[in-house]
Amino acid sequence: MLNPTLSFVNFIFLQIGDIDNEAEKISPDEDAGKPDGKTTKKKDNREMKKTDEKEEETTTKDLAADDNIDLLLEKLEQSQGLSLQNEDCGGSDRRSVLHVEHRNLNPETELKRYFGARAVLGDQRPRHRNRQFHRSTWMTNPKDSWPRFSRPGISMSLLESKDGIQYFAFEHSREYQQVQFKFLDAVESMDPNNIVALLQLNPYHIDSLLQLSDVCRIQEDQEMARDLIERALYSFECAFHPLFSLTSGTCRLDYLRPENRAFYLALYKHMMFLEKRGCPRTALEYCRLILSLDPDSDPLCMLLLIDFLMLRSREYQSLLQLYQDWEEHKNLSQLPNFAFSTALCHFHLSQQEDMDLDESQKYRHKADQMLQNALIMFPGVLIPLLDLCSVQPDATVSSHAFFGPRSQIGQPPALAELTALYVGRTYNLWREAAVMLWLEECVKEVLRQVDASNPLVEDCQNKRKQRYQSAPRNIHRHVLLSEIKEATSNLPLEVTTQPVMGFDPLPPLDSVMSYTRPERQNVGASNESTLSLFFRSLLPNFNLQEDDMEVARAGQELNQEVNRLMVAMRDMLANIRFQEPPREDNPYRDEEEWD
Repeated sequence: MLNPTLSFVNFIFLQIGDIDNEAEKISPDEDAGKPDGKTTKKKDNREMKKTDEKEEETTTKDLAADDNIDLLLEKLEQSQGLSLQNEDCGGSDRRSVLHVEHRNLNPETELKRYFGARAVLGDQRPRHRNRQFHRSTWMTNPKDSWPRFSRPGISMSLLESKDGIQYFAFEHSREYQQVQFKFLDAVESMDPNNIVALLQLNPYHIDSLLQLSDVCRIQEDQEMARDLIERALYSFECAFHPLFSLTSGTCRLDYLRPENRAFYLALYKHMMFLEKRGCPRTALEYCRLILSLDPDSDPLCMLLLIDFLMLRSREYQSLLQLYQDWEEHKNLSQLPNFAFSTALCHFHLSQQEDMDLDESQKYRHKADQMLQNALIMFPGVLIPLLDLCSVQPDATVSSHAFFGPRSQIGQPPALAELTALYVGRTYNLWREAAVMLWLEECVKEVLRQVDASNPLVEDCQNKRKQRYQSAPRNIHRHVLLSEIKEATSNLPLEVTTQPVMGFDPLPPLDSVMSYTRPERQNVGASNESTLSLFFRSLLPNFNLQEDDMEVARAGQELNQEVNRLMVAMRDMLANIRFQEPPREDNPYRDEEEWD
């Protein structure tokens, strides 16, 4: 098993935050719609805000003036988050690294920073006439093209409040449970048309939306896949409990409950669509939200992703704050992604033009030290990283025993999985010329330390042998969701040989079931073996009534052979590597860079 420091369980969740941005939940347009709004206060606030912030906040949400219920719920959520954060923070002014801002959950906020409000919104004007009414939500913008919303049968209940933390759970009504059973039947039929037919009757059934989104994404219909996920999030948000807050950081959802897992997966898929769409800052906000729902067990292993999103969105100080606050009780340095990403973060800070020379040199020295330690602890990262960056290392590096093939083969299984995940996800961050030159200098220094028999090298080698023998189930789940081929090829057989459902990948072994699916009675199917069904599919008139024992024995042998064949094919496909031809127009390729 992994070292307990890597198990992602029983960790303390630091609540260090403030509520400066809680007031941003209600935009100026919404405040104007209130009957008791004060124009003088509103004017003073507008004078204190910058122009771009005003544009972002006035276009985040569009609440109707008569939407009194939503306004009351927002006031209640705001007051609840205020009281809970004041209780947990103990007067600290520093914002929590998991602080979630409502306005940053909207991708338009980030796109307007890049392109301006006019380019993003165009000539859009709010139109209240002849439009379908939707409840105002924060995570998605309801579309008029969506089916008319009616409660699908999902609700949320407050289970308990303990030590300032509130534990919630989604619940399914009896009618929704019946729809869920029909969905499971449609999945077993292996025909997406059955899921489409089910959605036509139940357009806001969550698992059907998630599963059909995967089908559309595989068929390269990204727009429809993203739209289905947004519809699922809208259905969830309409079912929120009045006390459930997206921003307070004190609301928990137990992943062991199947009704809660769909919310995790919808948030994750939405986050990945945002990252691919070019909105890493918005994706980071959703990553924080997912991590805040269960920071102790971290069921989707967001700690393997959050550093990448922080680097992409250039939230360097946030990354350093997360590393500083959580290193002591989570040992983030034992994860390859944090070991390398924090070093890269210090390097980027040292390259900022507006920084003092002494401060820049301080960051650069820290970056060199951290990268060298990362390379000594995780030498198996270097060669795969250079391969994906299309950089050919010189002979002294590739032939050295420390970085050579032995470093790849000798990695424990869990470490190989984590290493491949980090390299496959972040190699583009290392392709810059300045970064590659810095990496080259650190590699040469590491080789000098290895040849000089630095005691740190042997110590790290012993740590690698003792740790990372097997990864916990949440890491396997994260690798499956990431769909990074370099990482999925390193998954163990006990994961790759079992069926993985897109609506619930690798469910926990100790799930808390609130209701169970009734047993299905297959009339006439129990008397036919696998072999008999196989021949019947080929020859419809085939009928075998004699030698029942022989048929059963043959069916068992057939099942065993098919299983062996599937395992062999998975292993073969996982180890296939394609050599990409060199590209002359690649600006990052430098054949003599390492010579």
